[in-house]
Amino acid sequence: MAKTQPSRSALRVSDLAQNSATGFEITPDAGVMRAIADELDLTSLRKMRFVGDVRAQGSADWILSGTLGATVVQPCAVTLVPVTTRIDVPVRRVFLRDFADDIDEPEVEMSEDDEVEKLGAWIDPEAVMIEALSLTTPDYPRAPNAALGEIVLTEPGKVPLTDEAARPFAGLADLQAKMGKGDTD
Repeated sequence: MAKTQPSRSALRVSDLAQNSATGFEITPDAGVMRAIADELDLTSLRKMRFVGDVRAQGSADWILSGTLGATVVQPCAVTLVPVTTRIDVPVRRVFLRDFADDIDEPEVEMSEDDEVEKLGAWIDPEAVMIEALSLTTPDYPRAPNAALGEIVLTEPGKVPLTDEAARPFAGLADLQAKMGKGDTD
């Protein structure tokens, strides 16, 4: 078991009170937020705060629950202009002592509960905070009114194939009208 503390906010499981919650509040300084932004490929990260508690569940398992708030700035996926996104999400992790994760088996079924983790010597709210931020940050942020344009290329003298023309049923209504069957019963 790891004897060194993984981060400043990490809580040693053996030191946690079994009959009451242990609260935490993480508000990273500018240097730490810059490091997290670099790790997650963000333009910038500001106003980050993670508040919650860790409490026992039964005799050997633990639940971390809290709220993550952050403001992230990323380049627009279309125009590359900065896009600011506010994130306010609840976060919950269940740390189980008897967590089946034997990867040597030929077939291993993954748990559908993505909140469940194996209990180790430490519960690290900072690591949970970074993971939650990574999972909730938009993959392809878009600036307001950003739209993909259409490029049509073809050989000289030929009719270009557009996205609209490539749709198999695009001209069906026009064909139906030309055949005099525009009215449906």
